[in-house]
Amino acid sequence: MLSLRRIAVVAALCGTVSLALAPGAAADSIRGNQQWVLDMMNVPAAWQQTEGAGVTVAVIDSGVNPYVSDLTGSVITGPDLSGVSTRTSSPDWGVHGTWMASLIAGHGHDGGGSGVIGIAPESRILSIRVIPDRTDPHYASYTREQETAIQQSLADGIDYAVRHGAKVISMSIGYSAPSGTVKRALLNADAHGVVVIASAGNSGGPSDAGGGDGMAPDSFPADYPGVISVGAVNDTGAVAGFSSDNLSVQLAAPGVSVPAQGRDGQYWWVSGTSPACALVAGVAALIKSEYPGLAPSLVVSALITTTTGRPAKGYDNEEGFGIVNAAAALAKAGRFAGHHPAVTSVPLALRFGGGPTAVPAAPVRPRGPGQLIVFALLAFASLLLIGTASTRLAVLRRSRR
Repeated sequence: MLSLRRIAVVAALCGTVSLALAPGAAADSIRGNQQWVLDMMNVPAAWQQTEGAGVTVAVIDSGVNPYVSDLTGSVITGPDLSGVSTRTSSPDWGVHGTWMASLIAGHGHDGGGSGVIGIAPESRILSIRVIPDRTDPHYASYTREQETAIQQSLADGIDYAVRHGAKVISMSIGYSAPSGTVKRALLNADAHGVVVIASAGNSGGPSDAGGGDGMAPDSFPADYPGVISVGAVNDTGAVAGFSSDNLSVQLAAPGVSVPAQGRDGQYWWVSGTSPACALVAGVAALIKSEYPGLAPSLVVSALITTTTGRPAKGYDNEEGFGIVNAAAALAKAGRFAGHHPAVTSVPLALRFGGGPTAVPAAPVRPRGPGQLIVFALLAFASLLLIGTASTRLAVLRRSRR
């Protein structure tokens, strides 16, 4: 039986990074191959409004090669926090991370008509390396790292992203154990308005993963509060068999044979909840580009209330609230951003008297001159009666004496 430390490491490298790869295709055929992804998520309609300009997306992963054709000029290279010394020139460095970055911010090449187009092609990528790829020559030494060190590197990566202006964090990685250090970093990200997305995991359903409670095992960071957990569907909208089935899942996106550009510049078909996470991160980048001040909770609400392929009961633990609809989510975010209720002092009568929903008092008509004369005469008559009564009382008292 693996120790908790070893389990967490394996989960980080394998559990949410299950990839079915095929040799690269010609660049000019890739756009047609990825059209189903863009159409399923209604991305072209969203591009009529924004393509993600002005937003930095932190890809916390195995590193991103900034020199591949479809990402040239769009990548900021951040720190390597993995604890291993693999050179960036190694063909085994940044394999997974480059795939994910191309799905978020790929802009194609040769005028943009060839190669991969990401969901937010005008956004920028901040590459933060926290794990090595499984083919990395130092992978074995990484698996021997202490659990606390591995979790600390993830927390440091999140903090670095926040400090350096990322408004979206994409984490196509997973650990089997939670960490207070990582949770604090995520709370800090939320406080700074950063939207965080993670892959739900590739443990499949409970029968595949041995989940004792009827669901697949939890995966972190997907299962932390405030993190958008994403499952995978195929080109028909059906849930992928490998996609983790648990209550952390909030949304679904394409995750089977999704075209991406690799660190070698070639094109690959990648499968897993990893690409699904990256695609949703791209939609979050579109929203933050157009509405930079929108709170993460409202971005989440815009995403989950505008989905397509919604489950019959509104939610299930395989695809969450449904498949992300980029154009509809962007429109909903706009309605949220345009609603700014005025901050006013509330009268005590409204706060403690039931407010506007309380039963209203009977209406009182304005008093005219005629009514005032009548009231004056009545008052004078009352005074005469009081005076007469007082006189009689005095006479009675004298007669008794």
